[in-house]
Formats: sequence, structure tokens, C-alpha cells
Amino acid sequence: ELKEEHNFEGEEIDHLDIKIFDVAYNIIGGGEEGDKTVVRTKEEADHSLQYMLAVAILDNQVMPEQYRIERIQRQDVQELLKKISVHPLEAFSRRFPDEMPCYMTLSLRDGRSFFIEKKDYEGFHTRPIPWERIVKKFEQLSRPYADQSLRSEIIEAVGNLENIRVTDLMKLLAKVRWEQDQ
Repeated sequence: ELKEEHNFEGEEIDHLDIKIFDVAYNIIGGGEEGDKTVVRTKEEADHSLQYMLAVAILDNQVMPEQYRIERIQRQDVQELLKKISVHPLEAFSRRFPDEMPCYMTLSLRDGRSFFIEKKDYEGFHTRPIPWERIVKKFEQLSRPYADQSLRSEIIEAVGNLENIRVTDLMKLLAKVRWEQDQ
């Protein structure tokens, strides 16, 4: 949201400071689970808030391709993630798990600063994802593994989950290819 609103690029960032609740800090921010600015593998990347924010800023998305080893090891994301600091805030910890609060302060090299405070995210129970966006994301993620006809059948089945048998959905899912098309 900050990038959309203020139209900046990753190389313009001087520092990004994140205040977050303690559970997130301990798991993905550098607390009990250790330094999250040393990221070399997919497992380290998907447990590093610094990596996820850096790659989101650079690529405008965080999808499976952002967790490929070639992407993780590129210099642009490695440099940017080291400019991101994460700190726990007790007031935010008290609001968790009813909220997922965070506060971001972005400082650009030209001296401009921007901030945003969030209490949830799209997909959290307080802000469900609209069905159309779920379908779009499913299409994007499943395209390499299922043709259009199968994807449409799965979408229809999931959209009508209350009225179908689980075995019918499982039969559709069993048709999904394990390896993606090249």
C-alpha cells in the first residue's frame, strides 16, 4: 500500500522500520528464532519478514517464484532486506490475536518519510478475501498444474462446497498434475 500510494522503488529506500506484535517478531522478525536478515534458502525466506517485505517491494508480489533460490540470492533483495528492522511493541502484543497490528515507517534516501498502521490483512477473519480475488489467485497458482477446464471445475466445486460431496471434490483434485508444465 505504501508503494502504491507514494510510488517509490526499492533502491530509493534508506530504511524501513517495522513495529509488530511479539509472536510475529519471535517467529519471522528476528526474535527467538534468530536473525532474519541472513536468508539463503526458501525455508529461511518464508520465515523472514524482512525478506518478504523486501521482495514484495521489489517485485510487487510474493508468490512461489519469489521463493526460488535464484530470486532469494539476487543482490537487490539481499541488500534491501538488510535495510529493514523489526521490533516488538507491547501495545501490539496485547491486541493479538484479535488483530494483527503493525506500524511501518519508511525513510527514503531523498529525506521523505511515510508511515502506515495496519490491524489486519486481506484474508484475516476481519477482512475476508472477496471470492473474485480468491479465484484470480487460484488461477495464477494452479495454471501450471491444471488445464482451464479442470481449474473451472475445481472453482465451481469449491464455490458450491456446501452442496457437493467431498469425494467429488477429491476426484477433481486427484486430476491435478504433480509437476508443472514447462
